[in-house]
Amino acid sequence: MKIESLGNFERVDRNAEVMDTPYDRWVESQGVDVIRGYFVQDLKEVPMKWWDRKGGHGVYINLEGAGYLDDAFVVSIPPGKSLNPERHVFDELVYVLSGRGATTLWQGDGKGQSFEWQEGSLFAIPVNATYQHFNGSGDREAKLLGVTNAPLVHNIFHNVDFVMNNSYVFKDRFGEDQDFRGHARLYNDRVLETNFVPDVANIEPIAWEARGKGSRTVFFELVNSHMGAHVSEFPVGRYKKAHRHGPGAHVMILSGEGYSLMWPEGEEKQQFIWKPGSLVVPPEGWFHQHFNSGPQPARYLALKMLSRMFKLVPGPIQSDVPLNQGGWQIEHEDEDDDVIRLFVDACGASGATVDMPHILERQGAA
Repeated sequence: MKIESLGNFERVDRNAEVMDTPYDRWVESQGVDVIRGYFVQDLKEVPMKWWDRKGGHGVYINLEGAGYLDDAFVVSIPPGKSLNPERHVFDELVYVLSGRGATTLWQGDGKGQSFEWQEGSLFAIPVNATYQHFNGSGDREAKLLGVTNAPLVHNIFHNVDFVMNNSYVFKDRFGEDQDFRGHARLYNDRVLETNFVPDVANIEPIAWEARGKGSRTVFFELVNSHMGAHVSEFPVGRYKKAHRHGPGAHVMILSGEGYSLMWPEGEEKQQFIWKPGSLVVPPEGWFHQHFNSGPQPARYLALKMLSRMFKLVPGPIQSDVPLNQGGWQIEHEDEDDDVIRLFVDACGASGATVDMPHILERQGAA
């Protein structure tokens, strides 16, 4: 196995790289830097520049795994200030990295809604609703992580005025019955339909042992978007089964310490060591696997181009179906021995106890 940590991030000089899609040209016009690569060590510490359109400091994050379907950015709101109002016909998911504040949304001349948020809150911006974020603290900045499908939308329409100044009202995305008070209903097994999650770090997930023993997950469908999110947690001394899927899943670590392995089929594995605030985006078709080698439960939030209500591709999702059944998941009995050795060594280094039954059985047999 090739074990390679790819570092914090790659800061790209906007003038040193020629990009050739409508989306790239739009990003270039924003006057902020772009982080590329496969991994960001800590989203709260990324360097940012003043962003005129937003009215705060910010940076784009366009990692390889996004596949030009979606992107990410971090923006900060100065103490006691607000960002500029804006609207757009691309979807946007928002996670509060730090601080507290409020957001106001409205459509056309309609009645607006306001809701408060805090560190750990998750919400979505309804398509083409006008919105404005406010910092509720007078002495510290607030930082937001946004994940959008702007690359897809800009590249389809290649008309900035249409995307950013469209007057069409999507009534099915933002109505009187769609509030932002944290109300939720169970849409399907482990899937909650809601517009606002007050604290994703403490929401109670639901058992999903097909992904690995002790694994728990809850999925979110937000504002009738075709983007989605989920929170997943796994205990000390355990890890998730390796699997693959399409591009665009932005996996941000909420708690715990460990690492992820990512690799194209038949090629060397790459290791990304993470902590709270780290971000990794597996490329399309790459196997990837998340390991909790630290002394406390690990939890992550995935923001992605995948809705269970509004699918882009028909049929069942295959990421938890074993390879030998036509799916995209590697079962524990089919793992490479070096995967197990690396995990045992990592747990030993942190003082965590390995709690994977198949590993304990192998050790007992030896």
